[in-house]
Amino acid sequence: MDNIAVLIPCYNEEKTIEKVINDTKIALPDAVIYVYNNNSSDRTAEIAKAAGAVVRDEYMQGKGNVIRRMFREIDAKCYIMVDGDDTYPMDAAPQMCKLVLEHNADMVVGDRLSSTYFTENKRPFHNFGNSIVRSSINRLFKCDIRDIMTGFRAFSYEFVKTFPVLSKGFEIETEMTIHAVNNNMQIENVVIEYRDRPQGSESKLNTYSDGFKVLKTIMRLYRDYKPLGFFSIIACILAALSIIFVIPVIDAYWKTGEVLRFPTLIVCCFVMLAAVQSLFAGITLSSMVMNNRREFEMRLNSLHRDKKRD
Repeated sequence: MDNIAVLIPCYNEEKTIEKVINDTKIALPDAVIYVYNNNSSDRTAEIAKAAGAVVRDEYMQGKGNVIRRMFREIDAKCYIMVDGDDTYPMDAAPQMCKLVLEHNADMVVGDRLSSTYFTENKRPFHNFGNSIVRSSINRLFKCDIRDIMTGFRAFSYEFVKTFPVLSKGFEIETEMTIHAVNNNMQIENVVIEYRDRPQGSESKLNTYSDGFKVLKTIMRLYRDYKPLGFFSIIACILAALSIIFVIPVIDAYWKTGEVLRFPTLIVCCFVMLAAVQSLFAGITLSSMVMNNRREFEMRLNSLHRDKKRD
């Protein structure tokens, strides 16, 4: 088992990967550096290998697929994950490692948004999207994560080996954050300086399509992790619609003694029934989630014992 493993997912980063590796060697001289090449069509893998990194391949396209492979294959006491685009200065890495190794942090978030991100990033919709995602998750999951979409993080062994990677693309960062929050893992924020990509290096993130995937992931994970809240919202919407449309029917009945719109009454009754069913579905699924939490804690205890033996 490595003491510190630096994980760098890469897709066509030949212009920056050597600098990222060299900066990592300076910041963490004892770390093992892994570069996972995700079907690059340029010289990324060749340059990374020449710079001294351990280079491996992931043939399924997408950052989520790369991280799944990394987490499955590498065992370490502390993991540093950083992008290969040279937007994150590695001088913050030692502090992040210390929080994992000495202060029991399960995930350390490299917080760009509290420093230079909004001035360095030249894509206004990216800035707006980051703010929306951060606000949404902090409100829905009642937490205080400063940067949801950052690609610079540190992890404990327990986090990596219990994190179920479901996403295939850039929404993976959102999934990581919600997994840690929902399972009451210790999360720390470290403010880092962010710099925009150097000239000639292009972002692989599509503002609109990937942004939509991230929002879809938030709603899916809210449904999975907070089913009572999710289905209660649906129940409230259905109940409100039923009440709004049934009020004129009841009002007419009190005035005339007759039900003038039977179809509306029948539909409103079915909609109210759906609201009740939605509420009970949320209660049932919430009990199942609580049981999964208990099993997760037992698995964490088992992993912790295995790590001590190693």
